[in-house]
This record gives sequence, structure tokens and C-alpha cells, in this order.
Amino acid sequence: MKEYKVLTQKDKWFSGKFDPIKLEGALNSYAQQGWELVTCATADVPGFGTARQEFVAILVRNI
Repeated sequence: MKEYKVLTQKDKWFSGKFDPIKLEGALNSYAQQGWELVTCATADVPGFGTARQEFVAILVRNI
């Protein structure tokens, strides 16, 4: 059986802003808990008059 986790800029690691150094720290921390990165992408999120892009990573681990 597998368990999935979705990591976005809204995760506690990023404080609302994408930062590659914080992403590395988050991935290493989750890896210590058995999580493995499956894929990542950006998603357009509608805003007031404009759309913004948000980072999304999908992690998986066996349970």
C-alpha cells in the first residue's frame, strides 16, 4: 500500500514563497521519513485579475 503527499508553496517549509534551498531541506527531511519525490510541476492559480504559478511536488512512501 502507498501513501501520497502533495507539497506546495503553502507548506510550512516555504512560508508562502518558493525557495530552492528550502525545497532541498524539505525534500531531505521528508526523505528521512520514507517519502520519495515522484514528480513536480507548476500550476496556474487564479488571482485577482491575474494568475500566479505555484510549485507542486508529489511524494510517495510505502505504508
